[in-house]
Amino acid sequence: MIDRFKIHIKEFRRNAGQVHHQYLRLNCFSRSIISSLFLPSSSSEKCLPRKESMEGTSKKTNPRNKENLFHVIHKVPAGDGPYFRAKHAQLVQKDPEAAILLFWKAINAGDRVDSALKDMAVVMKQLDRSEEAIEAIKSFRRFCSKQAQESLDNVLIDLYKKCGKIDEQIEMLKRKLRLIYQGEVFRGKPTKTARSHGKKFQVSVKQETSRLLGNLGWAYMQKSNYMAAEVVYQKAQMIDPDANKACNLGFCLKKQARFDEARSVLQQVLEGKVPGSEDCKARKRAEELLVELESRQPIPDLSELLGFNLDDDFVKGLEQMINEWAPSRSKRLPIFEEISSFRDQLAF
Repeated sequence: MIDRFKIHIKEFRRNAGQVHHQYLRLNCFSRSIISSLFLPSSSSEKCLPRKESMEGTSKKTNPRNKENLFHVIHKVPAGDGPYFRAKHAQLVQKDPEAAILLFWKAINAGDRVDSALKDMAVVMKQLDRSEEAIEAIKSFRRFCSKQAQESLDNVLIDLYKKCGKIDEQIEMLKRKLRLIYQGEVFRGKPTKTARSHGKKFQVSVKQETSRLLGNLGWAYMQKSNYMAAEVVYQKAQMIDPDANKACNLGFCLKKQARFDEARSVLQQVLEGKVPGSEDCKARKRAEELLVELESRQPIPDLSELLGFNLDDDFVKGLEQMINEWAPSRSKRLPIFEEISSFRDQLAF
């Protein structure tokens, strides 16, 4: 009798334990459903059984995490509008023609017009449709925000360079330099935030001015105006020197038969006295130019060098700009104070 009673007690306890376990599972499951309706997903995960949590909420299999990872890897913005589809066609499907059509749709629909116009111009440039890209920017930039105008100017400069419109490139570079002097680009601050390939970085007023002057010197070189290019490169090197611009300066001096000055500039690159001298391409170019100097090429006809009308050149315009604006500005950017030291070298 006692033994049978003990057996019943054990069976009751076992059944009671099973019932209690089922109750806990049902209670936790019901709480998880309620939590999923009213709480963030991270809160509801704590109530799920261990096995279900591992299978259903793992970061590796969560569809939302997969979608976020997709956007990070391909740099495609989230959404379903025409701009999103255009970036998807550009970066994921690798279909630039389809991307251009979708960028047009985004512009017409007012969907992120700033980015759509700029990205479309870049894709057009890659397809050798630079002329079309230039016209698109000129026609639609008025619909873009004020903050987007500077980046559109940078795209235009690259497009002018791509299709050989040197005069337009020079005018755009002059305009950007004037904006820097007027304080409209940096707004009186020593640095600004720039973006390249999706990454943000700080650019100083010296770096930006030197970069623009370097591009301006290159443009003058394409027009064989080595006198103007030389003075511009001199200014750029004074502000933020680097080996590449030093080689271009040496080339301009060589073209003017100023061999000793050119040799001195190029030797500084090979001796590592100029920032960026460790770059293999810069050193190789400096060596090649020095070899040409040693051959002592005949002195060029100076009448050709002086035949250019420099009245409209930035070599003179930059100095006039400084003289005209100085009285109306109580604070001049330090970089233009340094540029002014070259006033005596210019012929008016």
